[in-house]
Amino acid sequence: MRFATWNVNSVGARLPRLEQWLDLAEPDVLCLQETKCAGGAFPSQGAIERGYQVAAHGEGRWNGVAILSRVGLEQVSRGFPGEPLAPAAADGDPTLVEVPGRSVPEARAVGATCGPLRVWSVYAPNGRSLDSPQFPYKLRWLAALRGAVESEVRSDTPFVIAGDFNVAPADEDVWDPSAFVGSTHVTDAERQELAELRALGLEDVRARALKHGTPYTYWDYRAGMFHKNQGMRIDLVYASRPAASRVTDAYVDREARKGKGPSDHAPVVVDLDL
Repeated sequence: MRFATWNVNSVGARLPRLEQWLDLAEPDVLCLQETKCAGGAFPSQGAIERGYQVAAHGEGRWNGVAILSRVGLEQVSRGFPGEPLAPAAADGDPTLVEVPGRSVPEARAVGATCGPLRVWSVYAPNGRSLDSPQFPYKLRWLAALRGAVESEVRSDTPFVIAGDFNVAPADEDVWDPSAFVGSTHVTDAERQELAELRALGLEDVRARALKHGTPYTYWDYRAGMFHKNQGMRIDLVYASRPAASRVTDAYVDREARKGKGPSDHAPVVVDLDL
């Protein structure tokens, strides 16, 4: 089985590239993040024509996750129990997109059983800045996610949770740790949440780099950071022992970050003997 995860940064803007990549990489299961479309508006026709079933969870302009599978799609879960609400936008603060009075969680997680594999596609909150209400929300969200998947992790069914966690697990996962001092994505608190998630019985499936020896998955669009390889490893694949023990290869498809109109993330591809 070939499994992959990719923050596409708008499935509408990236649709031709996504469909081309499906033809090239031929994943059996693909987790998508930051789809930026309502669940019912997910452009699924091309995927369906390629033999995929689609489970999408979206809200329009922001966030959004999906799972594409050609090995079955059952027991779909949109969101998870205990998922916290995002903080309301502060007056005059354009960096917070949530609306006052929000009564449902953001579209950040979707789970499904794909053949022999239980899968979650997740898009963790960014956190914005250390003094933003988005930062404690990010920590609450990661803690709630851990509680929601604990029983699935500890079952005998091979389990994978993958996506854009917006956290670099260690200093080696960013191009220059000194550039991130005082920033989100690298704090002890965020890394502790990931460590506690792994402590449920998950292994970090570290993908190999196809260039530079650094398996970064995200490079900002600004200042030529991709060409300078000034990236971060924040798109992660965490697998339970029954799944991790069957991994035969894993790589970051850096080629998908090249060309005209790419996402700022690259897909992570994992092959499993399942």
